[in-house]
Amino acid sequence: MKSSKAQPGFLLMLLAFIVTFSTSWTPIPKHPQTGGKEKPAAVKRYLYVATPGIRNYLGYGGHGIQVFDMDNNHKFVKFIKTGGLKKDGTPSNVKGLAVSIATNCIYITTLEAMQCIDITTEKLVWEKPFEGGADRMAMSPDGKLIYLPSLEKEFWNVVDAKTGNIIKKIVTNSGAHNTIYGPSGDHVYMGGLKSTYMNVSNTKTHTVDKQVGPFAADIRPFTINGSESLVYVCINGLLGFEVGDINTGKKLARVQVEGFNIGEVKRHSCPAHGIGLTPDEKELWLCDGANNRVHVFDNTVMPPKQITTIQVRDMPGWITFSLDGKYAYPSSGDVIDVKTRKIVSTLEDQNYNSVQSEKMVEIQFSGNKAVRAGDQFGIGRVTKARL
Repeated sequence: MKSSKAQPGFLLMLLAFIVTFSTSWTPIPKHPQTGGKEKPAAVKRYLYVATPGIRNYLGYGGHGIQVFDMDNNHKFVKFIKTGGLKKDGTPSNVKGLAVSIATNCIYITTLEAMQCIDITTEKLVWEKPFEGGADRMAMSPDGKLIYLPSLEKEFWNVVDAKTGNIIKKIVTNSGAHNTIYGPSGDHVYMGGLKSTYMNVSNTKTHTVDKQVGPFAADIRPFTINGSESLVYVCINGLLGFEVGDINTGKKLARVQVEGFNIGEVKRHSCPAHGIGLTPDEKELWLCDGANNRVHVFDNTVMPPKQITTIQVRDMPGWITFSLDGKYAYPSSGDVIDVKTRKIVSTLEDQNYNSVQSEKMVEIQFSGNKAVRAGDQFGIGRVTKARL
């Protein structure tokens, strides 16, 4: 009977404990993007620079890939060994650089061959020579196909990015050279340095279905806007550029740099070799090899209007931009803040030697996984026409 009298007190104590615990315990909130899972790793951005990316000059970064931390003042991170040797065992000129997130690989072309390097392991997956050599290739937006130009010869090869196998040959007889895969994935723009016409390939049939031009001289580096309606081309003999309408195939404008003489250039035999659009397409940046300058144009008007110039440390022969449009990367190794026009850093290897290259690309990582990549060309990224 004594035990039965104690039961009400015990129950009251138990009830008080439950009430106290339930009011003091707070459940861990779920992360709004992950549903309670671990928060995704922050995206890190790195600049991958392939060398020798100016002819075969090993003094500008050696032989391999130099990697720089874009989020830490472009500090040197690491050096990746690559293939790409001539028959005599010396490094061959790097001609192009591209990245596929689908295959998780970096692709480098040299005068003779193309190599595929795993981004994660940094090991060579394959390296294949191509008849007629190899030049500056372009990767499809889905990362599955490569348009590979022969080395200034008659044709381009369409190549499977995973295997390196040739799918088709496209003969243009234009001196195959620079190549841009359009953001839509529907067309590839093929600039031959022995032709005044830009050839445009339909990627469903891998045949040329239109041309843009003629331009005033043979085509050198070029770029396009994101909606693939305009092409901006450097041409032989002009310190400036010309603009073509991709839809009509007609030349729209010729723009000459004001206030500077053409002069002599160290390389390329072309006064303006290198052209790019900022990702928002509001500006066009043009390399001036004779005057060691990059000229900036307002691209919100047609023809684009020259607005300023930036002096760099050596001859610029190429230019590209970070995906967010914050930085411009001329091949001189200067890092330019696009908004302020100031040189905020210079690329240097682990021994503080100058690194210069015409072949560089941004790769973004989430943890150890590559999730996004830029392009070696400074192409526009506005996929809808601005109002």
